[in-house]
This record gives sequence, C-alpha cells and structure tokens, in this order.
Amino acid sequence: MAKGLERHRERLAQLNLLGKELTRRSGSKCELCEASGVALRAFEVPPEGEIPEADRCVFVCDFCREQLESPKRLDAQHWRCAGRSVWSEVPAVQVLAARLLDRLGRDEVWAREALEDVFFDEEVEAWIARQPL
Repeated sequence: MAKGLERHRERLAQLNLLGKELTRRSGSKCELCEASGVALRAFEVPPEGEIPEADRCVFVCDFCREQLESPKRLDAQHWRCAGRSVWSEVPAVQVLAARLLDRLGRDEVWAREALEDVFFDEEVEAWIARQPL
C-alpha cells in the first residue's frame, strides 16, 4: 500500500510541474468554464500516459474538477460551457468537453445539438471514444 501512495504522490508532483505551461496555455482561466481568479489544477484526461504531459491535461477550477470526479452528479446548467470549450484548439479540452456533452446528451437536447455541430480530427475522435465519461 505504501508503494501505491508513493506513486500517487510522485504523479501529483509531476502534474504540479506542468502548472506554468498550463497557466500560459489557459491564460489563467479554467479551460472548460473560463472561470478566472480561482484556483486551477491540472486534470489528466483519461487514459493517462505513463508520465503526465501538458498535452493530455486540462487546467480546471475546483468546481469543474469536482464534477468530473463525480460524473453521476453533473450540473447540466454549469456544463453549457462545454458547448464553447469543445471548439478549443487544445485536443485535451476538446476530448473532455465532447465526453461531457455526450454524457449530458442522454438527457439534454442542447448537449446533443452542440455535439452534432463539431468536427474532430481522427486522433481526437479515437481519444474521445477510448474512455467515455
């Protein structure tokens, strides 16, 4: 058990090292809901690689992070922002937003419609399909 905890702490330390790069990329805003002036942390978009990489992370606020970690209790109104973030130039943001819209689209017409209008390149499509939310 101690080895697992140690590996987890090492991974968190590696994620924290990506902070400057993610801050620059995000403009110090949550890359999903665009909240600014709040604490932001790296969120790895599954499936995670062996070593955390900025290209596979999204800089998110605490509210978005809590929602992502408990997807059974998604606040549909908050996630209307995914209709905008799915158009991001950052593939990891596109993947996470598309997964959210897909999940919400089961019950929300607006989410299905938002996802219908988006075109992804093949690599992003494959990443989205690998692990739904």
